[in-house]
Amino acid sequence: MQALVEIGRTILVIIILSIFLGVMVTFAGGIPLIGKLPGDLYIRKGPIRFYLPLTSSIIISLVLTWILNTLR
Repeated sequence: MQALVEIGRTILVIIILSIFLGVMVTFAGGIPLIGKLPGDLYIRKGPIRFYLPLTSSIIISLVLTWILNTLR
């Protein structure tokens, strides 16, 4: 039963963080520098565009891992 309480709290924290991030992105016009870092690939050849935010994804992953480990 205690495991279900912990899972519920974890899901609640994830939902609250998602709402907070959604509000930030909506009203702040986006997170500065995300998608424009060195290592983010953007290739355009005629009508074809390819975008791979590699560095941004790694940084977001590290920050979220740190936050979730801190909360746990």
